[in-house]
Amino acid sequence: MVAGAFSVGKTTLIGTMSEIRPLRTEEVMTAASVPVDDLEGRPDKSATTVALDFGRLSLSPDLVLYLFGAPGQQRFFPILRHLAHGALGALVLVDTRHLAQSYPVIGAVEELGLAYAIAVNEFPDAPRHTVDELRAAMDLSEQTPLVFFDARDRPSSKNALISLVSYLLTLLPEPTR
Repeated sequence: MVAGAFSVGKTTLIGTMSEIRPLRTEEVMTAASVPVDDLEGRPDKSATTVALDFGRLSLSPDLVLYLFGAPGQQRFFPILRHLAHGALGALVLVDTRHLAQSYPVIGAVEELGLAYAIAVNEFPDAPRHTVDELRAAMDLSEQTPLVFFDARDRPSSKNALISLVSYLLTLLPEPTR
């Protein structure tokens, strides 16, 4: 599952990585969303995911990674919870311009018992922080993978997904590996 707060790059990452045309459920944002969707630093944002994004990535001929992107606004968290059923883990995307908006998403993923990795989407105008500063701000354990990436860039997005899959493999019981 790909999770994260509003407008952190979930749809972009899935579009960048999917080998099929991604399924998107975006709707035009209306005046009703103005009081609840923070558009600061996102002047061109005119649509938002309202159900899910879906993509597919073949890791090998017999191993496929299905990418389910959950909407980031808290009013859509019931959808996030549904998408988490059967998920092996979550890649939680973070935007340092709006770091506090990631806390409820991380909390929801932890509440669901999903293993996760953090991927900091490096927007051009975003403040830069060290790994230690980000770990402290998000109260992350040392074991939680934290990577920097650009959702528009395929190799960078691939590395973010690899960080999650590699972490998930370390959590498997020894005979399963």
